[in-house]
Amino acid sequence: MSLARASSSLAYPERFHAAASYAGFGGSPNSSGNPISKFSNESALLLYGLYQQATTGPCNAPKPRSWSPVEQNKWTSWHGLGNMASTEAMRLFVKILEEEDPAWYSRVPEFVIEPVVDVEMNNPKPEPHMANGNHYPETKTISSENGSQMETQDKDVVLEGLGSVGVYDQWVSPSISGQRPKARYEHGAAIVEDKMYIFGGNHNGRYLNDLQVLDLRSLAWSKVEIKLVTESLDSPSPVPLVPCAGHSLIPWENKLLSIAGHTKDPSESVSVKTFDLQTSTWSTLKTYGKAPVSRGGQSVTLVGTSLVMFGGEDAKRALLNDLHILDLETMTWDDIDAVGVPPSPRSDHAAAVHAERYLLIFGGGSHAACFNDLHVLDLQTMEWSRPTQQGEIPSPRAGHAGVTVGENWFIAGGGDNKSGVSETVVLNMATLVWSVVTTVQGRVPLASEGLSLVVSSYNGEDILVSFGGYNGRYSNEVNVLKPSHHSTLQSNMIDRPVPDSVAALHNVASATRDVESEFELGQEGKIREIVMDNDSDPMNMKSEKTGEGIVVSLKAEKEELEAALAREQLQSLQLKQDLVEYDIRNSDLTKELQSVRSQLASEQSRCFKLEVDVAELRQKLQTMETLQKELELLQRQKAASEQAALNAKQKSSGGVWGWLAGSPPNQKEDDA
Repeated sequence: MSLARASSSLAYPERFHAAASYAGFGGSPNSSGNPISKFSNESALLLYGLYQQATTGPCNAPKPRSWSPVEQNKWTSWHGLGNMASTEAMRLFVKILEEEDPAWYSRVPEFVIEPVVDVEMNNPKPEPHMANGNHYPETKTISSENGSQMETQDKDVVLEGLGSVGVYDQWVSPSISGQRPKARYEHGAAIVEDKMYIFGGNHNGRYLNDLQVLDLRSLAWSKVEIKLVTESLDSPSPVPLVPCAGHSLIPWENKLLSIAGHTKDPSESVSVKTFDLQTSTWSTLKTYGKAPVSRGGQSVTLVGTSLVMFGGEDAKRALLNDLHILDLETMTWDDIDAVGVPPSPRSDHAAAVHAERYLLIFGGGSHAACFNDLHVLDLQTMEWSRPTQQGEIPSPRAGHAGVTVGENWFIAGGGDNKSGVSETVVLNMATLVWSVVTTVQGRVPLASEGLSLVVSSYNGEDILVSFGGYNGRYSNEVNVLKPSHHSTLQSNMIDRPVPDSVAALHNVASATRDVESEFELGQEGKIREIVMDNDSDPMNMKSEKTGEGIVVSLKAEKEELEAALAREQLQSLQLKQDLVEYDIRNSDLTKELQSVRSQLASEQSRCFKLEVDVAELRQKLQTMETLQKELELLQRQKAASEQAALNAKQKSSGGVWGWLAGSPPNQKEDDA
């Protein structure tokens, strides 16, 4: 327990970097040997994939074509993590390391726990200014008064891009270079390989169709030059790209997908446009099935290889609450008729997916009101529900933006037709408990409608990036926020009971076990504090019997906890034994399956030979039938010939001489 408490006292990401250094990752010169070699191949590959996910992000590298099985397995381990958040990868890395080597932390020197920061070697920097052991460049922080900005004291720019964010849970306006895009709102935003792409939007009532990109490493704006705009993949003839707003921009396989949106001359159905980042070309994808009616202000959520579209407002300003799914592999639309009570018709709401199964819809607005209700759609049963929200429930809003980090759903901006919303809130999707991250005051872009919010990562930490918005004036500012670790956002959650309406969400949450373990450690810390206070403070020693009673009760509680721990360890041991038995059974079944497959292959070969023999016999049978017909024809010809010869003989044997002799032909035949 002491080792567990010591390692858990180290905050993230330092705790992760200490574990990575001990395991031999990161090229730390202080790590002795290669400790990861003592782990099993399965654990080593999983640690490798989690380290790459935490430090680099999702795997975008192509599958190696070499014949080395090690490289193939390493790529598979990393690629299999999908879009797992870097912070979640850090936690899993440390958890697996502690399961493999519980005493790892006691073997790590104190000087190796500092994270390794990648440095650009081609661009040397001057000696940085040091502040509390960290390097901070010049940044601007959103003030809490009148929305003004105050500059930080550090002026020496050392770290670039998102590395300039040195504070947690606070919006920061970093220094941006390059020509800023035109101010706008209701635009689309997406992250691809440390670059934020901005497409379209609304500026002074006019729709836009430009594509801008912000390099999050250097924080420099640039405009993407479009090489060719094609109507469809089958028809490469150039056509003008229609300006739009209120659309959805989704990254997919090194492409950007722009779905739906308001246009000046809307079409009857929703169109899907794609921008190829390699060729810098726009195209209109051909879809199948019944496409939804054209709209804007809808939500489009990527779930696996499908896009889930909900709600919006059509070209006639009619609000919608229909549900459609587009399969990106077949490009086929499917109109979903879900059971249960769906959300009321709305637009400009926010949507997110949890555990690749639950679609969450929050807020939005109609023509007369804004909402703060939460609806959940089970994508397996296609059933709507409206669970009970807990915590600091946000006020009604529309035009807000949301992004997920692990099981936390961050929501910023929005308004209620009167003023912009100043709070940035977060929802734990496993417990459905709301909490406020930070609050801005004044007329700032973060209290705007129609802003965009995306998530990127730097040095293993997730960072939120917002752009644009409208709160009486259009904005083109960029603000960033580095959220603290999950546990800090859940400090107000663990004492509240989880309602029955969210039991399903709670069961599928992978991080719940970590929260419970931290809660147990916290409870043990409270017990130790009570014991120390009773021993050191004479004011609490009013009665020796009272003190003895407290000690007895604490000992009893400790014994209960130890008994519970022993039961859990016994159950864990039993599960491990069951797993071994299942592995043995699986091995036997695999051998039996291979034997059956071998027998099946031999039977298939035998069947093939029989089919060949049958084909040959059928061919011979056809030949025999032909010969039989020819034989019958010859027999008929022979019979006809014999009859003709007999008739001729009869005619020639009689004649005049026979008649004169008085012997008719029949009589002669009888005599013969």
